[in-house]
Amino acid sequence: MKDFNTDVLIIGSGISGLSAAIKLAEKNLKITIVTREKRPELTNTFWAQGGIIYSPKDLNDQEDLVRDISKASAFTSNMEAAKILSSRSADIIDEILIHKSNTDFAKDAEGELLFTKEAAHSRDRIIYNGDMTGKAIQISLLNYLSDTNKFPTVTFLTSHTAIDLITPNHHGTEIVQRYEESQVLGAYVLDQNKNEVRKIISNITILATGGIGALYLHHSNAEGARGDGHAMAHRAGAYSTNMEFIQFHPTTFYNRSSHRRFLISEAVRGEGGRLINSKGQAFMKKYHEDEELAPRDVVSRAILEEMIAEKEDCVYLDITHKNADYLKTRFPTINAYCLENKVDMTKESIPVVPAAHYTCGGVKTDLKGRTNLKGLYAVGEVACTGLHGANRLASTSLLEGLTWGYIAAEDILGYVHEMKAYQLDKIKDWTLGEEEIDLALVAQDQMTLKQTMWNYVGLSRSQNRLNRARAMFIELQDEISKFYKHAQLHDELIGLRNGVEVAFMVLNASLRNKQSVGCFYLKD
Repeated sequence: MKDFNTDVLIIGSGISGLSAAIKLAEKNLKITIVTREKRPELTNTFWAQGGIIYSPKDLNDQEDLVRDISKASAFTSNMEAAKILSSRSADIIDEILIHKSNTDFAKDAEGELLFTKEAAHSRDRIIYNGDMTGKAIQISLLNYLSDTNKFPTVTFLTSHTAIDLITPNHHGTEIVQRYEESQVLGAYVLDQNKNEVRKIISNITILATGGIGALYLHHSNAEGARGDGHAMAHRAGAYSTNMEFIQFHPTTFYNRSSHRRFLISEAVRGEGGRLINSKGQAFMKKYHEDEELAPRDVVSRAILEEMIAEKEDCVYLDITHKNADYLKTRFPTINAYCLENKVDMTKESIPVVPAAHYTCGGVKTDLKGRTNLKGLYAVGEVACTGLHGANRLASTSLLEGLTWGYIAAEDILGYVHEMKAYQLDKIKDWTLGEEEIDLALVAQDQMTLKQTMWNYVGLSRSQNRLNRARAMFIELQDEISKFYKHAQLHDELIGLRNGVEVAFMVLNASLRNKQSVGCFYLKD
């Protein structure tokens, strides 16, 4: 059947969505996981390199971690969220990653976990798998959850793009449904292969769609990180917060091959990598006492300043003083990528530039992942508990997704068994447009959006730049909204519509904030 009911609809298949799914499926709930990708492993989680924080039974380090999160955020983080992360995350890692999914983390000869340190951390507390920690976690979680004998109630819908969240006041068949409480009842979802729209009604909907990095010309994210969850939640009436705080990763490999830039993990600097300009001069000491291990926003702007001063397209990351065999073992993926691009990191410096990396803000939730709309949760990068404030501490992203996916599932299990399914026939069917779309025009509009975000709503902003962006977004949104009403649906068109809406959210938040703080920097 095309339309159906499910207990829990999870939109997104990264670490946050999968950790929630595991806890919920263990109680035999009917779980439907939707992803726009053909392969469910293609998420931001998959591309995460550095590691995940793990401090088992170390109360002193739990307190230190809270302080480090606060300091990295320029003292703007939600301290209650930081305390929850520091106190609960180790047990969740033990349960989900170590004992259940058997994620492979680096170990010493005695089989003990190895720990490393990254920027703005006061001690070594990060576990990892080479430079492909996210991939190891993603694959292990998928393998565990895909065991149909263990989890027969879990369904993956790949190549399915969520279009809109369903609410009774927007999509009900009767006028009286407008008076029902504000709630989310599932989503309309496009089956890309059949070009059909499915109506999925759920007792609970979890947004786990990731961030918005792919809206920028240069980014380190999966291309699906285009703000779909943010836009759908906004249209449904959910609150968002901190949308101006976009973290740029200081070091991505510089080439001209694509918009998605290959991440050169923070761990390279953690292991002693030095940033040098085109003259071979180390420069970070001019900008921060912690030099290469300063918070990411500081390092990113320092690189930008050096590029401007030297009139160069990039700077360089040098770690050639380290043993070559050690580098190949510690950073196998980075080493291989560099070699493919004719750079031997064991002998020469790596060309690097900043790129959009992480969305610190998002759909506003409480400390259990609940939004202001009944039945709608948001977890991971799409959500904002205030944990990161104005700037994210390294290696907290995977941990946040895992922890709040788990916590949201705990909360849901407290009452979901008492909920009754909403009637399918009380929700309108989706009306498909008939006008053919020109994907070349869609691609051009996407490029305009990416360039505008990069140039005017990027690493360094000003009132003039933001006002210019507003004018361009107004024109773009007007054209797209008119076109969208009558056009045939396509994943790229859905993404463009959502992207422009989210761009406005970032722009408006930037105009409201008059204070340069964390990763938000106003030139004027």
